[in-house]
Amino acid sequence: MPLDALDLVRDALVETLILAAPILGAGLLVGLLVSIGQAVTQIQEQTLSFVPKIAAMIVVAVILMGWIAERLADFAVEMFST
Repeated sequence: MPLDALDLVRDALVETLILAAPILGAGLLVGLLVSIGQAVTQIQEQTLSFVPKIAAMIVVAVILMGWIAERLADFAVEMFST
């Protein structure tokens, strides 16, 4: 049974969410921790939370690079084989 264009788009979006979730989760966790630290110390600098979030997201992306590449390759093979 051939897949419709909507099914292909849905599969691509689901795969994107799966791949982005760990990276975004790390940014969310670090942002939450920095916000709690800012609230406790009463430091209200907006740019203070930006650098740790970006750094954590880059570290997680580098650590998961192999897994992300493998998932993308499997997804591409699946898309081109149907």
